[in-house]
Amino acid sequence: MTTLGDSFHVYDTTLRDGAQREGISYSVTDKIAVAGLLDSLGVGFVEGGWPGALPKDTEFFARAAAGELVLKHARLVAFGATRKAGVKVHEDLQVRALVDSQAPVVTLVAKSDRRHIERALRTEVSENFAMVRDTVRFLVEEGRRVFLDAEHFFDGFAFDPDTALRTLESAVEGGADVVVLCDTNGGQLPLKLAETVADVVARTGFRVGIHCQDDTSCAVANTIAAVQAGATHVQCTANGYGERAGNADLFAVVGNLVTKLGLPVLPRESLAELTRVSHALAEIANIAPDSHQAYVGSSAFAHKAGLHASAIKVDPELYNHIAPETVGNDMRVLVTEMAGRASLELKGREFGIDLTRRPDALTNSVRKVKELEALGWSFEAADASLELLLKDELSELDNPPFTLESYRVVLDHQKDGGIGSEATVKVHVAGERVIATAEGNGPVHALDAALRKALLPHLSWLDSVQLNDYKVRILTDQHGTDAVTRVLVESTDGERAWTTVGVHGNIVEASWLALCDALVHKAMRETTRGQAG
Repeated sequence: MTTLGDSFHVYDTTLRDGAQREGISYSVTDKIAVAGLLDSLGVGFVEGGWPGALPKDTEFFARAAAGELVLKHARLVAFGATRKAGVKVHEDLQVRALVDSQAPVVTLVAKSDRRHIERALRTEVSENFAMVRDTVRFLVEEGRRVFLDAEHFFDGFAFDPDTALRTLESAVEGGADVVVLCDTNGGQLPLKLAETVADVVARTGFRVGIHCQDDTSCAVANTIAAVQAGATHVQCTANGYGERAGNADLFAVVGNLVTKLGLPVLPRESLAELTRVSHALAEIANIAPDSHQAYVGSSAFAHKAGLHASAIKVDPELYNHIAPETVGNDMRVLVTEMAGRASLELKGREFGIDLTRRPDALTNSVRKVKELEALGWSFEAADASLELLLKDELSELDNPPFTLESYRVVLDHQKDGGIGSEATVKVHVAGERVIATAEGNGPVHALDAALRKALLPHLSWLDSVQLNDYKVRILTDQHGTDAVTRVLVESTDGERAWTTVGVHGNIVEASWLALCDALVHKAMRETTRGQAG
């Protein structure tokens, strides 16, 4: 099935509307990178910003025109307003800036709510219609394709439908290709919004688009409802970025249009790129990817309940609404106190462990997981520690890379207010008893340094292992020294990352347990790699 091409528009406004999200500030270089990623996905239109109003956006369009941005699929769009009231269109500097941007497509924003026209613009309704018509016609005569964003359309249509519709008519009379109905305040719900879209399409016969904010958490649902009611142009932002609660999420909208409505709105090969592109755009925005985001979140196809796992073991489709790989994602089984035998069997498969042949080990593993989770351990975020637990039950960890004899940590409060730590570890490794001492800026740092010092001469790969993240959480309702502490340690060797967990009433011991698991897990993988080689 071929893409719908110009008969259906996927229009992205991440670089303009999405950039209004609190905490996002794209550089011009960032904007070029974002546009390139969106183009690689196959979206039809990429709105680059508002030239003439924002210096950064003006520079972006200039650099794009100079050849720094080469788009293979998308058309670059400049966003701007209609001429000002009482000003001739060819004399309006911001309208001229839209032409100067050299963008082949221009999206104009115009008031369509009578209250906004009279109170915010402080002009006559008839003048507003003329502003729309004049500006669209001018840009069309300059060789631009023009879309109109009818701002506050749904609120305006409910208040005064004639003014709202006349605004759309003025744009079409000027030569606009698409009139976009904007839920600017984000207050619409799907059924009412779809009713309005269908009414507008029936009354006008115009090509209609939809732009939804997410203030009722309905932006995606409203967008899909609008398409079902006749809209053939959807405006979205990557990961739903935007001011206030955000905009309709591009990835959820596209996922729904393709997999639920059967509309090939992107090139066939692009759907499997949704997850990768979503995460890449989150990195550029310097915002952590939303793990619970539909379709592309790391938890979108993660299953925790034992009942789910039992069904997935028989057929993954029973609890996945689509195959995760369709959108470039993966299914995961989370092991917690809710886990049953099926959960651990499936998790074992991920690790390359066949527990079906060892029902006794499977039973013991389920029991141990539940007991440890009750004490505060958490394995859903610590796959490496869970893998060690399962291998231990299968007696595959009889020869650990090292064993502890003892450790000691001393905290030194110095006269100048500085605090230092010193740790001594005594371990047995490769048939030797090794004692090592090291200093650190805290007890855990010192302990990690001493352990590494003791093991490095015997474990050649140890230098590649670095501590990536360290999280501490107090678990019980008790306070002070009686509190139980959970420590999660994420380690990396530059090729992959793995997470381990430790739980104890003493934070240093909890950290030690997690640190040891991290190194044992790495040693296990090195042994497996050596055997395979």
